[in-house]
Amino acid sequence: MNEDRISLLKKFIEEEPHNPFNRYALAMEYYKTEPATALGLLEQLLIEHPDYLPTYYKAAHLYWEINNWELAEKTFLTGLELAAQQNDQKALLELRSAHLNFRFAVD
Repeated sequence: MNEDRISLLKKFIEEEPHNPFNRYALAMEYYKTEPATALGLLEQLLIEHPDYLPTYYKAAHLYWEINNWELAEKTFLTGLELAAQQNDQKALLELRSAHLNFRFAVD
């Protein structure tokens, strides 16, 4: 976790509150060291920017890690739908693979 980068991203969020990338980038800074903080930021993105596709992969993984399998499943499936709607083949393949791994792990 890089404190300088975190401070800069928080400043960017203040300056551009409607830019989802800044909040996503901040969540990624917290992802490994403060997963609860990262998840809070990702959940905010899911509500405020439901069309921001990168959020779904990371949020689903964090739900999976905290054993909230119902929300993980829902988040993977919503992300898969959105990737198909956006015709984003790379994201679709990544989400399918992650979802398949998730299903194998929880079944």
